[in-house]
Amino acid sequence: MITPLDIQNKEFSKGVRGYKEEDVDGFLDLLTLDLEKLITENAKMKAEIGRLNLELDKYRNSEDAVLETLEAAKALMGDISASAEKRAEILLKNAELDAELIQREARESVERLNEESVLLRNRFTAFQSKFKTLLESELEKFDTLSMEIFSQYGMEDVKPASATTAVAEGEKTKEATRIMKPVSADDMSKTMINIRIDE
Repeated sequence: MITPLDIQNKEFSKGVRGYKEEDVDGFLDLLTLDLEKLITENAKMKAEIGRLNLELDKYRNSEDAVLETLEAAKALMGDISASAEKRAEILLKNAELDAELIQREARESVERLNEESVLLRNRFTAFQSKFKTLLESELEKFDTLSMEIFSQYGMEDVKPASATTAVAEGEKTKEATRIMKPVSADDMSKTMINIRIDE
């Protein structure tokens, strides 16, 4: 490439009918100035292009980093969403299991209470029957003993209350007592214990 110095140092051979030397030198000076200006501007433009290329690379790298960050954020959001759904499913499953357990325990409790109720009813019926038999037996003993006592003292015409009458009276008394004050399970248990001890 021709430089401004090459233009300044160029010498032309002289001919008989050549151009004027002053005109050629003036034109070469103009060319030299314009070429120097163009070279300077060209260097500036190259420097600017280099700077812009560096910035462009920087922005491209930044864009890649932003895209990578966005992709990572999307992946993280997907993981969080999946994790939240799994956690919600687990919580719902646990709640269902707890509800089933509570229902099963409630059913078992009701069944157990029903069994205990039937058992207490049966025990009360057995106690009632046993106590009634005991009372009838004691009344019969009382009647026999009364007859023996009355006969010893010559009072055969006095008749003691029969066992049936006493039992009927006892039934009336028992009914009145039941209406006035219900027998609690604790009282019944204590009475049964006392009877077993007496036996």
